[in-house]
Amino acid sequence: MGSVTSHFGPLCGKEEKRGELWPRASNVKKKRFFFLSSHRVCSTRWTNRITARCPRPIKAAHFSPRLIRLVFSVTEEERLFRANDRPFNLSYRYADNAIKTAKYNLFTFLPLNLFEQFRRLANAYFLFLMVLQLIPQISSLSWFTTAVPLILVLTMTAVKDASDDIVRRNRPAGNSLKRGRFADLMLLSSSEPLNLVYVETAELDGTKYLLVLMSTSHSQLICVADISLSLSLSGEVRCEPPNNRLDKFKGTLSLDGQTYSLDNDKVLLRGCTLRNTEWCFGLVIFGGPDTKLMQNSGKTIFKRTSIDLLMNVLVLCIFGFLALMCTVLAIGNAIWEVREGSVFTVFLPRDQEASAALSSFLSFWSYVIILNTMVPISLYVSVEIIRLGNSFYIDWDRKMYYPKSDTPAQARTTTLNEELGQIKYIFSDKTGTLTQNIMTFNKCSINGKAYGELLMQRLYKTDRVDFSWNRLADPKFSFHDHSLVETVRDGNPEARAFFRLLALCHTVMPEEKKEGELYYQAQSPDEGALVTAARNFGFVFRSRTPETIIAMELGRQVVYELLAVLDFNNVRKRMSVIVRSPEGKLTLFCKGADTIIYERLHPSCNKLMEVTTRHLNYAGDGLRTLVLAYKDLDESYMDEWKLRHHEASTAMDDREERLDQLYEEIEKDLMLLGATAVEDKLQDGVPQTIEQLAKADIKIWVLTGDKQETAENIGYSCNMLREEMKEIFVVSAFALEKSLHLELLRTACMCRTVICCRVTPLQKAQVVQLVKKYKQAITLAIGDGANDVSMIKAAHIGVGISGQEGMQAVLSSDYSFAQFRYLQRLLLVHGRWSYLRMCKFLQYFFYKNFTFTFVHFWYAFFCGFSAQTVYDEWFITLYNLVYTALPVLGMSLFDQDVNDRWSFQYPQLYSPGQLNLYFSKKAFVHCMMHSCYSSLILFFIPWAAMHDTVRDDGKDVADYQSFALLAQTCLLIVMNIQLCLDTHYWTAVNQFFVWGSLAAYFAVTLTMYSNGMFLIFTTSFPFIGTARNSLNQPNVWLTIFLTSLLCILPVVAFRFIVIQLQPTVNDKVRHKLRKEALPAPEPRLPPARRISTRRSGYAFSHAQGYGELVTSRRFLLKRPLRSRPALFAQTDSPLAQNQPQLYRTIAEEPEERPPQSEREPRMF
Repeated sequence: MGSVTSHFGPLCGKEEKRGELWPRASNVKKKRFFFLSSHRVCSTRWTNRITARCPRPIKAAHFSPRLIRLVFSVTEEERLFRANDRPFNLSYRYADNAIKTAKYNLFTFLPLNLFEQFRRLANAYFLFLMVLQLIPQISSLSWFTTAVPLILVLTMTAVKDASDDIVRRNRPAGNSLKRGRFADLMLLSSSEPLNLVYVETAELDGTKYLLVLMSTSHSQLICVADISLSLSLSGEVRCEPPNNRLDKFKGTLSLDGQTYSLDNDKVLLRGCTLRNTEWCFGLVIFGGPDTKLMQNSGKTIFKRTSIDLLMNVLVLCIFGFLALMCTVLAIGNAIWEVREGSVFTVFLPRDQEASAALSSFLSFWSYVIILNTMVPISLYVSVEIIRLGNSFYIDWDRKMYYPKSDTPAQARTTTLNEELGQIKYIFSDKTGTLTQNIMTFNKCSINGKAYGELLMQRLYKTDRVDFSWNRLADPKFSFHDHSLVETVRDGNPEARAFFRLLALCHTVMPEEKKEGELYYQAQSPDEGALVTAARNFGFVFRSRTPETIIAMELGRQVVYELLAVLDFNNVRKRMSVIVRSPEGKLTLFCKGADTIIYERLHPSCNKLMEVTTRHLNYAGDGLRTLVLAYKDLDESYMDEWKLRHHEASTAMDDREERLDQLYEEIEKDLMLLGATAVEDKLQDGVPQTIEQLAKADIKIWVLTGDKQETAENIGYSCNMLREEMKEIFVVSAFALEKSLHLELLRTACMCRTVICCRVTPLQKAQVVQLVKKYKQAITLAIGDGANDVSMIKAAHIGVGISGQEGMQAVLSSDYSFAQFRYLQRLLLVHGRWSYLRMCKFLQYFFYKNFTFTFVHFWYAFFCGFSAQTVYDEWFITLYNLVYTALPVLGMSLFDQDVNDRWSFQYPQLYSPGQLNLYFSKKAFVHCMMHSCYSSLILFFIPWAAMHDTVRDDGKDVADYQSFALLAQTCLLIVMNIQLCLDTHYWTAVNQFFVWGSLAAYFAVTLTMYSNGMFLIFTTSFPFIGTARNSLNQPNVWLTIFLTSLLCILPVVAFRFIVIQLQPTVNDKVRHKLRKEALPAPEPRLPPARRISTRRSGYAFSHAQGYGELVTSRRFLLKRPLRSRPALFAQTDSPLAQNQPQLYRTIAEEPEERPPQSEREPRMF
């Protein structure tokens, strides 16, 4: 076949060169996926992902250039497409189909990144400071002392931002995105009978249920074997504008004078995954950012920690305080110049034009430079290093490594670590995040007898049932109650009827990869699990036609005539089929929610119903329960009922009501068979993790697209819900309307547990933003699918789980790992430590720099406000870069109040971070007061000691240089002692940094004050002999000791009194740590069984409409055998190698808690 040139517009991206695309007509039947865009006809090999990819264009030799093109109207009311009308379509403009995930490009990176960095107030301040240092009249320090650190900070940040942007450029994930262009498609035709397409919507709503879409009733006339027919279409499509409604679509197709309706069942959304479809044709309706998935994705938000925001406020306060100090000193300079300045003009002459006002003005800016250490630029360098180090700890943590998938934990950002220690609300997805999305048949009750006790299996480790006698059994199916197999094989009629019902009453589509290898394609994993269970117990669903169901019953093929399917819906909560056996017996098989089925049972089943109810309660271990019943029908009644059923099903008015009446009529006086219990397996350690996080006073909200019953079952399994919680609040999606926001939040915050059901991806983000806005709390969102991206982006912290639903959530997250249980280690260990270390660092850093700066302030009153520095210039240069940099970094990278096991043992240790107890405005004020006191001691004690003091030989030592050396030595020793008091966890590295910094100070001081340095660099090292002459005097060392004692003793006394009178939870735990060893983890016991009194709904993930489908020939017909992966191949989940730990609460001073209310509310 030929090809056409690319001259069709922007939807498919850039104009591309000529090239071959289409195969010959004889090859069209190969497994391909076709797209009819508004610009060209596109094809791509099967990638298991719906994309609107436009590879190379088709040459023009054999095709008319009139292709189906896509253009939207300018208004927001509708979008308009015309096939093969290029001039009309080009009169409209529409967004490019490409998706931009990068923030920068090659040309905008430098200016935009610098602009963003200088938006940080401190960076702008240091730039301004560097400019001031270029003015010789006011600068007493060299300009490069600020320029070099500033350039270093900007460079490090730019490299990190560039790296993050390169990662963003490749989002969402996969080779298909890197190449391509995505779109929402209107289905035209497919390889399946009646143009059906089977899709999974895991990346849209988080569920891996199989859905069936069908094309328009007229589009099946398109001959896919001859692509030229698709180019002759002259139809027009009108549809709604782009929006974020995943469950709604409205439009019309005008073709050959007829108008056909378009709805959501005829649209393939970006993010869907095709199943069992060799090829299909689609018309692009929404492209690029207008696709519904992108409309639900939300905007990328630049996330900053609460400490960052607090630091911005504090920096502003520091600037104000700095301006106040400089103003005071400038006024002092003016007063001194007026009163005393004329005395010094004899040996310090000045220009005649100089005045006290000018001197005061210059003095102001000179002190701005000298006192700049109140906000040192090394603070931001150190913060980035600490965050980077704590990120490495997460990456290197072997206890967060998942060996089954070879997935380590990953810190995808280095700027949010301390925020992990302040989380108050967690918003979690359900499917794939809390659960494995793997359904297993665990228990059942048949004719009053219960089978499949998990407790017996766990305690006695019984062997799996051997199904080798059944050649069609699923080898991956696991069951441990051998008595059930014996009951079935011994001919028990109730047991056989039980599994016969499971094999017949469903809408599962079978497929044989090869002879004897069955694969079930179910639109809900619940049904797949039940049909697989019947298959293993000898009742194998083999195939179906619109009129028959073929099953193998204990090795014998039986063909049942399918007379009717009474479909499921949310009101009925049950499903029935009516079949005729080969013997001519008519039977109605029904399965559904227990409350629904019990109302329709024959009175003779009352006793059996009581026994089955006890089994349901006994088996309520968070499982999905289902009741099975049957009814024998009379032939004459069935004939009459079928006539009425046909009339109702073809009626144009009140069709649903009339059908419901017929269903109610025939589904009466049912005979009870038993009940089933299916488990959506939780991930390992989920209940323990949720319990631990709850003890840490972290509130967990589950946001899921599933139905209420599904979420309720998982809530019980996870210990989020308990039986004593009686009150249930059911909230519909309209509660997220703006007018109801506050009422929803107020009601939700009254509940211990909040589960939001049937929410769209955008609604998940809205819930997160609602809590962020009104609760002013730190939030974390965790999910594993593309439908969780909006929520992950909206929260302060986004965590992605690398599960079975792709990598979109991971690539949009700040942190990622493989299992939900690792969240407790991320928060209770890494998050808490990071927050504690950062707060300690900030408190100590501000303390040491404020103290350093205040000494300058006090000295100004003794130097005529001349902006002379109290310290040696080299000490000023090296104070933050060498002498105090490594000790504080050592504390900030290695310090622990308690180790990780004690952190798990007492989750309450997490609460101080939620309350901002370690670093806040109040703590900052305390830090300033502490610095003020220390600076007074550090200045006036050495000043008083050196005043009128002589050496042992009678010579005077009260000179400026000796005082400067004594003051700076006292300062450095006090800072190191204070650091030692703040350090709880000592390592060899900490010891080396502390002692090494002191050794480096004395080594550098003795070297720089030596005769040799003075002779080589006379102007740079004027303090010749100062160290040698001062440090050999006993009174100097006595002054150092006295100064250190007066600075440290009040701190020790104050902390002792606080611990005795108002001990924190950290103080209590550290006290216990000294007295007792941490007990070994207790053995892992089977979870206690929960006695459930609730009633489960049927088919929690089921959808309405499939009964009609299986009886209308619109389903998967049997085709020649070919290779295809199993959709519901069940896999065992072996125990994780990292066993969850069992923890106990703090026993000291137990709190009096009121008893649990029997009507404690919970919310859905």
